[in-house]
Amino acid sequence: MNLDYTDLRALYINCTLTKSPDPSHTQTLIDRSIAIMEAQGVAVDRIRAVDHDIAPGVWPDMRERGWPSDEWPALCDRVMAADILVLGTPIWLGEKSSVCTRVIERLYGNSSVLNEAGQYAYYGRVGGCLITGNEDGIKHCAMNILYSLQHLGYSVPPQADAGWIGEAGPGPSYGDDDGHGGRIGVDNDFTNRNTTFMTWNLLHTARMLKDRGGFPAHGNQRSEWDAGCRFDYPNPEHR
Repeated sequence: MNLDYTDLRALYINCTLTKSPDPSHTQTLIDRSIAIMEAQGVAVDRIRAVDHDIAPGVWPDMRERGWPSDEWPALCDRVMAADILVLGTPIWLGEKSSVCTRVIERLYGNSSVLNEAGQYAYYGRVGGCLITGNEDGIKHCAMNILYSLQHLGYSVPPQADAGWIGEAGPGPSYGDDDGHGGRIGVDNDFTNRNTTFMTWNLLHTARMLKDRGGFPAHGNQRSEWDAGCRFDYPNPEHR
């Protein structure tokens, strides 16, 4: 297998509620995955979504739907340039952040676009997620995010999520000072293992897809379906 990843691009979208330049606990965990990617020569792009004026909606450009401004079209160009997309989010009330929901809604708005093979545009790309919080919900958030990404066309490899939570209830967050010269969570073996496995599985899957020219274009081409091809599904109009 080709283990050269230097031609791959990854995009990490941090869906924290905290605007720059204030520190983000979610970014602290994201940075540990990024370090593995960059050590392999992957070109990594970073977006903190809350720093941008992303209009609500499920269309590619919400300015065409009456919104006075919308930075999503430019951000989407960066999404489409990436072989790997990782969404990072904190947990609030057991759910992913409202910012993460909006990002996924806007990804959905572009999901009807087709690639050159007539497939949905996100085909051939790989998705994963990272979760932080001081309450329960890592798996719940990951289920929602990874389902959403695969539904839009992303390929989701095994072990495509990782996260850290502290004790239930209000308390310190990932990366906070522990009062003894260390940082909360950063030495947690479970989190470190899963973050590492997730990162490498994203790399491996993106490598395989890129080497094969993307996801095979048969039986999943919207353009061909619209033209009447049914890929062995019964079609009374073409007996």
